[in-house]
Parts: sequence; structure tokens; C-alpha cells
Amino acid sequence: MKYQTSPSVKSIENKILLCISDFKTTGKLFGDGKRNIIKLFDLDGVTMNIKSFKIPNLINKIAYRYFRKSKARRSFEYATLLLEKGIGTPQPLAYLENYDWIGLKDSYYASEHLDCDLTYRELLEIPSYPDHENILRQFVHFSYSLHQKGIEFKDHSPGNTLIKKNSEGKYDFFLVDLNRMSFHEKMSFDLRMKNLCRLTPVKEMVVVMSNEYAKLSGEPENLVFETLWKHTADFQEKFYRKKRLKKKLKFWKK
Repeated sequence: MKYQTSPSVKSIENKILLCISDFKTTGKLFGDGKRNIIKLFDLDGVTMNIKSFKIPNLINKIAYRYFRKSKARRSFEYATLLLEKGIGTPQPLAYLENYDWIGLKDSYYASEHLDCDLTYRELLEIPSYPDHENILRQFVHFSYSLHQKGIEFKDHSPGNTLIKKNSEGKYDFFLVDLNRMSFHEKMSFDLRMKNLCRLTPVKEMVVVMSNEYAKLSGEPENLVFETLWKHTADFQEKFYRKKRLKKKLKFWKK
């Protein structure tokens, strides 16, 4: 077993580790648990969110032991780094890895649970959501801040940004599902646009996002829109091609 906890929770480290060791039999299930399982635990009045990552296949079991950091460890380290850079994410508490003789057996990432008002997904699925355009434009400010700091959030998709309305009537944004990120000295314009292409296929939303990003970056608005829309269309085509292929390969399950 290998684990690390944040310095701020050293006094309750044993309680966190106990929750992880009892993960299968305790805690309240959060979400559908189709891929990774997330459970909530009460930790001295604070709600703790523990994510149990899917057990890796044979190749990844070996890779995560000798060549790559586990998803749990990356999540913990990236969350710590994001907070150091002033980017919102739930407070990291700990990660834990269990090994067998082959390699990584299972792994867990614990963080403070954040109750949000919405995610980007609500903006995508509910066009009439209150204050829709304002939230979308503030989200672009948040994404631009990420890019200015050289942060490429590779899972920048609808469900991975939590949004909370603050006491000033504005919105705060928090990244989750952090195990796929890259950090750059500087991000090119094309990489920035590609980083936003997974968020929405709705042209009207892309128009608003392009308009706001152009204001912030100084790039011509038509260039921002054309580049972002091209990457969006390419991503959607690739996504649905992959989906059709999976359906064909799994015909025998019917």
C-alpha cells in the first residue's frame, strides 16, 4: 500500500484511511458508478468525496507500478498544483494505491465534496437556464485564465466543471476529474481552441464563447469562431464514428 495525505489533514489521517479501507461496505453512493465509483463520507462534519478508480487491465497494472503515476496520484498532485495556481478545484485530502505481485490493484482519491449549483452540462442541455449567457461568458473567462497559466485540462468536457454562484452574484468554477492534464510554458492559439472543442456542439453557444474569448485574447472574432468550430466539428465526427464502431463490435450483446 502507498498513500499520501495533505498536510492540513494529518491530524485525521487515520480516519481518512479507515474510510478508504471500508470503501466497499460503507459510504453513500454518489453518481451512477458505471465506470469509477464515488462515495460520500462524513468526516467530522465535513463531507468527503472518495473516488475508487476502475481496476486497470494487465498492461496498465504494470505501467502504473513502474512507468506512470496512477490516476489517483495524478488527481491528488494536479489538484494541489491547481490550487497553488489559483484555479478552483475541491480541496485534495489524500490518495491511496494498493498493489499485488503484478502491479497496481486498486486506487482511491479523496477530496472535500463540493455541492454545486450546476455544471456546464446544464448550460448545454437547458438553453433557458437562468442567466445562461452570463454564466457562459464567465466560464470563458475561467477557461481563458487556465490557458494564460499554461493549463491544458484534457477532460475539459461538460460534466467536469462545477459552478457555484457566490455571494457577489457572480460565479465560481471548479475543475473535477483531474487525472488528464498537461502544463505548458505557453499555449498556442490552436491548442487553446482545441482544448475547448469537447464542450458543446451547439453553434449558438460556440458563437458566444468565441465572442468572449476574442475580447479577452485580442484575436479576431471570426478567427476564434472558425478555429473553434472546426475543432468542435472534428471532435464530434470522431466521437460519433467511435460510437458507431463500438456499436458494431458489440452487436453480439443484443
